[in-house]
Amino acid sequence: MSERDGTTRSAAIIGGGIGGLATAIRLHRAGWAVRVFERSPHRDPAGTALGMWPQALRALDALGLGSRVREIGAPQRGGSLRRPDGSTIGHIDTAAMVRRSGDTVHLISRPALVGLLTDALPAGIVELGTAVTNGNGRRDLATLRATHDVVVVADGIFSQTRTTLFGPASRPRYVGATAWRGTVDGTVEALTETWGPGRRFGTTPREDGRTNWYATLLTPEGTRFPEGDLAALRTTFAGWHEGVRRVLDTVSPDEMLRHDLYDLDRPLRTYVDGTVALIGDAAHAMTPDLGRGACEALIDGVTIADRLAGTDDVRAALAAYDRERRRPTQRLARTARLMGRMAQARRFTGVRDVAVRVATAFGPPA
Repeated sequence: MSERDGTTRSAAIIGGGIGGLATAIRLHRAGWAVRVFERSPHRDPAGTALGMWPQALRALDALGLGSRVREIGAPQRGGSLRRPDGSTIGHIDTAAMVRRSGDTVHLISRPALVGLLTDALPAGIVELGTAVTNGNGRRDLATLRATHDVVVVADGIFSQTRTTLFGPASRPRYVGATAWRGTVDGTVEALTETWGPGRRFGTTPREDGRTNWYATLLTPEGTRFPEGDLAALRTTFAGWHEGVRRVLDTVSPDEMLRHDLYDLDRPLRTYVDGTVALIGDAAHAMTPDLGRGACEALIDGVTIADRLAGTDDVRAALAAYDRERRRPTQRLARTARLMGRMAQARRFTGVRDVAVRVATAFGPPA
């Protein structure tokens, strides 16, 4: 039933993003025959800074890349949550994280991280411009399932494979907010996030000495602004403190990314269907409010590969992966959704600010 020669097991990985590449690296080094099918014809993805939390750094250590990410990434040295006038809601104590876990968050751009992961694989494993369909053909799900010992689905939040396996109820839902992201010249030392009614603005350092920025706004799905997105953002955040205005004054429209935000309305009852398993956003799409999506994809990838490498029983390995990863990732997805609602609340912000000040005094989770 597989392409293996009787001793070498084989894996097909749908999606060449962070989770898919992590899985491929770990399985390849365990002696598996691995193929990664990535629908995009280009290697370099768009994206801004990703925060690699301590657990994700440990996953990168398992891939032999943790030291490199720590070397080139920008360590997060504290941070603050502010109101639009610049006054402080609370401080983020990263020292507490270091005391608990021995590490802090390191910020690295998505293209840089994907580049490191891609370069850790031999040439030819990743097939660019290769979409996996759900119909009949050489690269359809049924064929991959029949010709490989395992199929790992890592094709993101809008995964067609997830819908095929679990039905229309597994499609993502719009959470009511749109996000913009980009980079500008100049450096910042720490994360700053400013919360206002129905909107939010943040800046972080990144590995190349530039500044990553992001903004979110509660708005109907698919909203388009006649004056253009950048002009709309400058109007939306007019009157906010100087740190926000300075960034928006220097933003180039060519360096802006825009995404309506989605998550899964109904958590999946399982991440596994036979010898097919979902990881990353395909399994547990979450809003970016905790900055953990890429981290959890990395951890998923290393976990599923280790479970598969540790036994000849693929189904038992996938069941172990599901038990280990489903509840924690679904809990994080719920927490991210709640954090987004809290950060962009329109009412009772005074009570919220007091609660946040108390919570941040103990530092972020590791």
